[in-house]
Amino acid sequence: MRKEDKSVIVAQLGELLAQYPHFYLVDVEGMNASSTSALRRKCFQTGLKMVVVKNTLLRKALEAKSEEFEPMFTALKGTTAILFTEVANAPAKMLKDLLSKKVTKPALKAAYAEEGIYVGAEQLDVLCSIKSKNEVIAEIVALLQSPAKNVLSALQSGQNTIHGVLKTLGEKGE
Repeated sequence: MRKEDKSVIVAQLGELLAQYPHFYLVDVEGMNASSTSALRRKCFQTGLKMVVVKNTLLRKALEAKSEEFEPMFTALKGTTAILFTEVANAPAKMLKDLLSKKVTKPALKAAYAEEGIYVGAEQLDVLCSIKSKNEVIAEIVALLQSPAKNVLSALQSGQNTIHGVLKTLGEKGE
């Protein structure tokens, strides 16, 4: 590969790293064409962008970024694919789903999610538990609605209680 081609690839990787807030490095070594195609299809269905890259070119693209990605460099061995995503836990959930089906590859090498670096396959459960922006907003809305619902419920049950008491007193007076 010519030097000019390499610099173009590094620049393209840099653009993808700037475009997506989260990315995962996965091991795809030894996967055949059909399983790789199935993985690409699954990534497309879950809104992930999958790119297979040379480790040295990825390392140069990561070094060019302003963030400190040095802890991830130890994971740059073998055949690496990058999963770019807008939702921090989407790739982790997909990988965990594949593991539940007894699929050993792809395997998590490292991830950059919610401005944190996670290295190693044992971090998969931690990455799955990260809440997306929409999940956090839904929880906050539910918490904010809860006191209002309690007040309305108390007022409605109080109204029924008062109505029952008045009805009983009215019948007693007759």
